[in-house]
Amino acid sequence: MASQHRTTARSRVAPIAALAAILSIASATVVTADVKPGTIAPDFSAVDTNGTTQSLSSLKGKTVVLEWTNHLCPYTVKHYRSGNMQKLQKAAAADGVVWISIISSAPGLQGYVTAAQANKLTKRRKANPGAVILDPKGTIGRLYRARTTPHMFVIDATGKVAYMGAIDSLPSANPADVKGARNYVSDALAALKSGKPVKTTVTRAYGCSVKYGPRSS
Repeated sequence: MASQHRTTARSRVAPIAALAAILSIASATVVTADVKPGTIAPDFSAVDTNGTTQSLSSLKGKTVVLEWTNHLCPYTVKHYRSGNMQKLQKAAAADGVVWISIISSAPGLQGYVTAAQANKLTKRRKANPGAVILDPKGTIGRLYRARTTPHMFVIDATGKVAYMGAIDSLPSANPADVKGARNYVSDALAALKSGKPVKTTVTRAYGCSVKYGPRSS
């Protein structure tokens, strides 16, 4: 009889444990949900290549552009060699937009640079980002699920993702294609500047894969 009672008790506990596991999984899913347009962009804090701490939360009230970059990726080269990226950065800065370039290449992998090398690269390319952040552990990149270089995110003044995806509509590494492409980033910035809704909020990013290292335990 006692054995039967213990069996019954266990049978009652099992569904409760299963429910708890389901709720735990559901809770974890909410915490690690994909970044999506219209949702609050994940906060981060990191020291840039000039030794200044940059945090997304401190930039609330301003439009922010996050650009994942790798100077050896042909698709990134396309936009810098043509002057397209520098033009976008300069126009954004003139409108008070904060542009942050992020390098998530791990040590020993394509695109990895030190802070000094990154600053030399910025100067050589005549680039105009507000800051360059090195993310060799891939912490910020994985937080945003950045997949390619370039991979672009536009965050509005309320801290929400207004656009994410490709820089433009022609997924090629040919600099000549910049001229005939629709630039999704400039479109999003223009819409936010005029107080209008961003029409295209998400596209498929194209480029080289972000060169993440192994996840740290």
